[in-house]
Amino acid sequence: MTRARIPPSHAVLLALLLLGGAGRAHALHTQVVERDGERYTLVELDLAQDRLELRWTGDEGKPLGGVEGARAWAQAHGRTLEFVTNAGIYDRELRPLGLHIEDGQQRRRLNTVRLPGTVGNFSMQPNGVFYIDQAGHAGVLSTEAWQRQPPLARIASQSGPMLLVDGQVNASFDAASRSTKIRSGVCAPDPRHVVFAISHAPVSFHRFASMLRDTAHCRDALFLDGSLSQIWTRTGGYVGAPAPQLKPWVGMFLVLAPPAAASVTR
Repeated sequence: MTRARIPPSHAVLLALLLLGGAGRAHALHTQVVERDGERYTLVELDLAQDRLELRWTGDEGKPLGGVEGARAWAQAHGRTLEFVTNAGIYDRELRPLGLHIEDGQQRRRLNTVRLPGTVGNFSMQPNGVFYIDQAGHAGVLSTEAWQRQPPLARIASQSGPMLLVDGQVNASFDAASRSTKIRSGVCAPDPRHVVFAISHAPVSFHRFASMLRDTAHCRDALFLDGSLSQIWTRTGGYVGAPAPQLKPWVGMFLVLAPPAAASVTR
């Protein structure tokens, strides 16, 4: 059997294309940091290379429910799952409790209800919205700021409370609080980069927010969820809540390998 000979110049070009595709599939950067004896995993996305998606339901209209549901959904679409974490707060009917925008389509509206005497993370003020706009720029806005002037968002998820507001830890947080849980959150140190973070063990709101300010260098940050939170990456596996604490997820942030890179790595 004869084999076609690839000219050297074409071989170099092909190698660069393959390496470039593989690089794009792993552009997200994961690191473990330690602060005051507590460990956190931070996953940074470069939006020039990593397309962050937000998904609630699969093709049958049912919530994806968790990492395995997201992986199965990705495989059904011929894609490879690179990263996934739970988005934010939801109700008993497995619906996002606040604003939820996927692919520019609003599936749940902004929640501005403030009921006196209610408890829970979403009731702590201010709460807010993490979004990526149609130009590919990320940010975190308080719910009030979003209500005044909403960006044209490609994806958006409302949760709460805000962890950081204009560079300051949320004034509702007590630095001496002994209330500790696993915490996860998201922020954008600049419009082209997104950082997801999760604690390895229970921490207070104040300590978690301070870490995002001082380590991730964010000025605005949003709490996602507590004891049921995990981050999963294809290269690093699971970090966060132990399996017995897990409950179904509703909204999920995920990153899929680009189609060309996915075909190279299979």
